[in-house]
Amino acid sequence: MMRTRFLLRLSWPLLAMSFVFANDALAERSGEQVVNTFCVACHISGVAGAPRIGNKADWQPREDKDITELLASVTNGLNAMPAKGLCANCTEQELENAVRYMQEKASQ
Repeated sequence: MMRTRFLLRLSWPLLAMSFVFANDALAERSGEQVVNTFCVACHISGVAGAPRIGNKADWQPREDKDITELLASVTNGLNAMPAKGLCANCTEQELENAVRYMQEKASQ
């Protein structure tokens, strides 16, 4: 009985910490985080025609498209870009954050 109480006392903080870390894992990633993790490989140098981050000329043809159209391209893939740009666990909101982040960089 004493051993059980002792183990419970030790395990409670670990259990509490696991909820904190699990909650962090579910936190929405910013556009910058998604871009720097998944998109930068192609969008930094323009591989296969990917619009380069920060390049206004590359992003100009996309200015007339609304976010729904851009997200459809990202979600389904376009030309050489695979669906979700290889971010299989990205939510729609995270993909939108990434697109908006790259748009903002192009307009600076």
